[in-house]
Amino acid sequence: MGMLDKLFGGSKDYPPLPEDNEAQARLNEVKGPLEELAQRVSDPLEVVPAERQAFVFVGKPPKRFGIAWIHDGKVSGLKELTDEHKLSPGAVGEMVTKLGHAYEHASQSPRFSTEVGGKKVVVIPSKGLEQEVQQIIEHATH
Repeated sequence: MGMLDKLFGGSKDYPPLPEDNEAQARLNEVKGPLEELAQRVSDPLEVVPAERQAFVFVGKPPKRFGIAWIHDGKVSGLKELTDEHKLSPGAVGEMVTKLGHAYEHASQSPRFSTEVGGKKVVVIPSKGLEQEVQQIIEHATH
């Protein structure tokens, strides 16, 4: 079925995120902005929950994707990060490449599914991916 899924745009079915999971508690901390993002974007979302924030891969990582960062009650995408920190196109390209590699490094991390804002999303509760994404964003923006 995997081959047919790729041909017809299907996605993997992951087990539901347990309600008593730390990742669920972290998602609840950013519920409002995450729901807004889920309702606004038609692309697939993969959420990496973190403490009082979340990183969201939008699209089809590791090749064709964007990133959203939910922090301080708001959502920042690549455009906001670029504008706010005056990043050059080269710096943005380097950041996206590094984020794609970080995603690949976490390819063996468990994944779960949950519903956010009426949309099924993938949750990747990986401390390693969380830390790597945080470092990449901080390095690019400081």
